[in-house]
Amino acid sequence: MNYAQQIASLKATHQAKDKQMQDIMATSVAEGRSLDTAEGEQFDTLKGECEQLEKDLGRLAYLERQAASSAKPVEPSERAGQSVNGGFVSALQLKRPPVQAAPGIRFARYTRCLGLSHVYKQSAIDIGKSIYPDDEGIHLLLRAAVPAANTQNEDWAGSLVSAESGVVADFLEYLRPMTILGKFGTGGIPSLNEIPFRTPVITQTSGGNAQWVGEGKAKPLTSWGYGRTTLEPRKVAAIAVATMELLKSSNPKADTKLREELARCVVERLDIDFVDPGKAEVANVSPASILNGVTAIPSSGSDADAIRADFMALAAAFIAGNNPLSTGVWIMSSSTALALSLLQNPLGQTEFPGIGMSGGILFGLPAIVSEYMVRDTEGSIVALVNARDILYADESGLEIRVSGEASLEMDDAPTNASATTPAETTLVSMFQTNSLAFLAERSVNWARAREDAVAWLSGVTWGIGS
Repeated sequence: MNYAQQIASLKATHQAKDKQMQDIMATSVAEGRSLDTAEGEQFDTLKGECEQLEKDLGRLAYLERQAASSAKPVEPSERAGQSVNGGFVSALQLKRPPVQAAPGIRFARYTRCLGLSHVYKQSAIDIGKSIYPDDEGIHLLLRAAVPAANTQNEDWAGSLVSAESGVVADFLEYLRPMTILGKFGTGGIPSLNEIPFRTPVITQTSGGNAQWVGEGKAKPLTSWGYGRTTLEPRKVAAIAVATMELLKSSNPKADTKLREELARCVVERLDIDFVDPGKAEVANVSPASILNGVTAIPSSGSDADAIRADFMALAAAFIAGNNPLSTGVWIMSSSTALALSLLQNPLGQTEFPGIGMSGGILFGLPAIVSEYMVRDTEGSIVALVNARDILYADESGLEIRVSGEASLEMDDAPTNASATTPAETTLVSMFQTNSLAFLAERSVNWARAREDAVAWLSGVTWGIGS
C-alpha cells in the first residue's frame, strides 16, 4: 500500500477502537456505576492502542509530505488529445513506447494526414499528433517542409528516407516484394544490374568468336559490337481516389486500405510494362519491356513432356546467347505457376514440386510470379531472363501530392493532355463527390544490356487440360 492507503487503514482502526471505548463507558453510565476492573483494563488498553495509532499516523503523514516534495512530474505528450476538427486538448496522454506499425502503414498514415490537412484546413503536424499520438516519426516528418522532386535537387526526400528507416523507405520496402523488379535480389534470386541514372554504360550488341589455330597457320580475326546506353529517369505515376469518409475513419483498416490502393496502382503498371512483349519504348516517356523486339518461341503443349520440351527450347536459346544459367530467372504468371504445382504424373505424384503460385524453383532456376503478366487468346507468356544483363535504375523515392479540388478522368488510360486539344470526356469532381485524389510518382528505368539477354515462350497453357 502507498502512504495514503496506509493512513486510511490506520484511521479506520483508530475509529473502531474509539467506538469500543465509547460503548464501554456508555454501558457503565446506563447502569449507574463505575467501570469494573475488567472494563477498566479493557478501556485503558484501547486508549493506549489509540495513542500509539495517533503517533503512527503522524509519522506516515510526515513520510507522505516528504515523498510529495521530492517527486518529479511526468511529462505529458505534446497536445496528444487534440481533436481532428480543430477543437481543444481534451486530455493529456502519458508518453508510451512507440508501437511498431506493419510495413507500409506509416507511409499511409503520412499520406492520410496530408489529406486530412486539406479537409480541415489544419496543419498536418497537428492532425498527426491527434490521430497518431504515439508515432513520433510521423510528427517529425510532417513538421519538415519537403520540396517537390526536381532534377537539380539530388537530395530530394532526404529528410524522408534514411539507410535504416523513414516512411517512404518503409513503403518502398512493402512495395518492392510485390513487383517483379523488387523480387530480383531476394530469396536466392539473382540481382539486376543496378546503375545510377544518367550514367553512360557500354552494352554489347554482338559477340566475337575464337578459333583453333594449327602450327604455323594464320590466326583469324574477329570483331564484336558495342553500344552506349544511358538510363534517364522515367516517371511512373498513379492517382488513387479516397473518400472523405475513409480518411476520417478512426478504424485502423482505413490506413491499410489506403496503403494497398497506393501500392496496387504502382505494382500493376511496373509489372505489365516490364515484361509485355508489345510494350515499345516511348521516347522521353517510358522504356520498352525487356522482351520487346525479341522473337518468341511458341509453346509446344500443356503436359509435362511438352513443358520439359519448352524448357529445353528456352535453355538452348538462352545458352546460344552466351547467358549463364546460374543467373537465369523465370518470370511467369501466378496462374501458370499454380497450374504447374497441380500437375501430377500417372502415379499421383507432383511433377514439379518446387514451384507454387508464390514462386519457387523450376528446373533448378528461381521463378518470379506476378498477377499482371500479359496473356492473349492463345495463352500466357513465360520468360527466362539473365538478371545480370538487365540494367536497372531506381531513384528509391516516392512523391505524394493531394488535391480535393481537381476534376479527374476516371480511366486507367486517360485521353486528355494539356499540350493538345482536349478530347470530350466525363470528368469527376473531387469537391462535388467529397473525395480526395492522391498522386503518387516514382522514377525508374530499365534496359537490356545485350539483345540476347532474354528468351521467352508464347501461347503457354502449361498444366491446363493435362
